[in-house]
Amino acid sequence: MSAEKKPIASVWTRPQPLQREQLTREQIVAAAIELLDAEGAEALSMRKLGTRLKAAATSLYRHVANKDELIQLAVDDVFGELDMPVAAERGQWRADVTRIATELRAMSLRHRWIVSELGQVGLVHIGPNAMRMAAGLLAQFEVAGFPADERDRAMGTLTAYVIGIAASEAAYLSLIARSGRSEQEWVAGLRPLFDDAAHQHQRLREGSSARQDLPPQQIRDDDFAYGLDRVLDGLVSRLRA
Repeated sequence: MSAEKKPIASVWTRPQPLQREQLTREQIVAAAIELLDAEGAEALSMRKLGTRLKAAATSLYRHVANKDELIQLAVDDVFGELDMPVAAERGQWRADVTRIATELRAMSLRHRWIVSELGQVGLVHIGPNAMRMAAGLLAQFEVAGFPADERDRAMGTLTAYVIGIAASEAAYLSLIARSGRSEQEWVAGLRPLFDDAAHQHQRLREGSSARQDLPPQQIRDDDFAYGLDRVLDGLVSRLRA
C-alpha cells in the first residue's frame, strides 16, 4: 500500500486487546502521565516506563503499539480532568466558555508536556475525553447564536489563545523549576536586570513599576483573564454583526 493511501494509525481506531495479564492499559497510562509530569515527553520511553511499572517493555506493547500511541492515551486521560457544563444555556454561554478556557489553561500548566502535543499543527485528538470537550464547546457556541459554519472557527480561535498562552507559561515555569527557585524569587532576582535594561525606555519602566508589588502568579492570571475577555468580546461583536 502506498504512503498516500496508508490509513493514519491511531490507538483509537483499533480494538483494545483482551486483558490476559495483571498489567492494564489504565495502569500504563497513569504511570506514563506521572513520568511525563516529572520529566517531560523527551524522557518518556517504553523501557523507562516498564522499569517504573516493574514490567518488561515487551509487555507494554500488548496494550500500545509505540510511544506515540501512549502519548495519545495520556493526552486524552488528562482531558478527562476538565469539568464540562452539563448543558449549554444561551444566557450562560460566555460564563461557561470562560470557565472551560480557564480549566483548560490550568490543566495545561499541571501537565506542561501537553502543550507541545496540543500545539502541533494538524494533530487531531479523537479520544473520548477530547471529543467530549470539543462537542461541549461547540454546544456553547451554538446556543450563543453562531451559525454552523462558524462554530468550529470560534472554538479554534478560543483554544488557540488558551494553548498559546499556556505554552508560553509552561516554558517559563519549567525554566524557573530548573533554577531551583520559586517564581517569586526568580522574578525578584530578574527585576534589577530588567530595570537596568529598561532605563532608557520609559513606557517599559512604567508598565513594570505599576505591577511590581503584585505576586507573579496573580499577574499571569490577570493577563490571561484580560486576553480571554478580549477574545470573547471579539466573538460577541461578530454575533452582533
